Amino acid sequence: MTQVPGTSDGVDGPVERSARATAQRMTDDYGPGLVGDVEAALYASDSSRRPQQYLDPISLAALIVSAAQLAWSVYTDLKTKTPKPSREVVERRVRVELSEGTNISPGDRARVITVVTEEIVGQAEASESE
Repeated sequence: MTQVPGTSDGVDGPVERSARATAQRMTDDYGPGLVGDVEAALYASDSSRRPQQYLDPISLAALIVSAAQLAWSVYTDLKTKTPKPSREVVERRVRVELSEGTNISPGDRARVITVVTEEIVGQAEASESE
């Protein structure tokens, strides 16, 4: 289960793990500061609502965290309908449902969604096999 970042239970959920893994995978393109920006966005995020706007200087990090939160919600929703939701279906729903009100280019937004979705589905499948 996803924790609200900054709580004291000390257990990260799939959203947090996926957001961090996405930042790690994208540091070659966006620099090592992305990891810290994602940590800051996780700390500042409120999982009860999705931000409608991402502000600089952590707009990419905020997009990653928001996409991870939405992807996890989509995955768990689809899981009630099918035993193993495909990454492609999760990704398609995230692309449609995630707000485009950012200063992130469409190509970067698409890449974030792809990487986040790969991480969310991977995290879910790994936790199910434990």
